[in-house]
Amino acid sequence: MPIVVNLDVMLARRKMRSKELAAKVGITEQNLSLLKSGKVRGVRFSTLARICAELDCQPGDLLEYRPGPEEEDET
Repeated sequence: MPIVVNLDVMLARRKMRSKELAAKVGITEQNLSLLKSGKVRGVRFSTLARICAELDCQPGDLLEYRPGPEEEDET
């Protein structure tokens, strides 16, 4: 998938554990883990906003676009 989730990087930079972020944001640790691994099909903007508020970051700090071979062929 061309979208990479860098949530683990931001957690490390903020010296925060997933469990703590999940509690502050109001989602389960399991859902946060799925988000970190990129195994979700979508994320609500309200959830993304709460994560950004807690980590004091921008959505672009958490999400990155890396085109793969299939995306490059389509252009």
